[in-house]
Amino acid sequence: MSELENGMVTIIRAFHKYSGHKCKLKKAELKELINNEMNHFIQVRSKDCMTLDQLFTDLDQNGDLEIDFPEFITLIAMVTSACHELFVDMKNF
Repeated sequence: MSELENGMVTIIRAFHKYSGHKCKLKKAELKELINNEMNHFIQVRSKDCMTLDQLFTDLDQNGDLEIDFPEFITLIAMVTSACHELFVDMKNF
């Protein structure tokens, strides 16, 4: 597989690692995923509940109080886009 395809598989595996067989993330699972897998790009601290609450609400497009894979991909796209700008500005890629 290409580097990009490997990256896509990594994203899918990370999602399922935290969502399990139900394929949806509760707020605590999303927080754990962010803190363990994306901690260099995004940080959600214990005392920063408002940020997590707002992020969760923004991602939960269907209002079912869980983040499904398409909603999760929105987070990946937003963070990747923001990081892209940083890397381009720093010429660090």
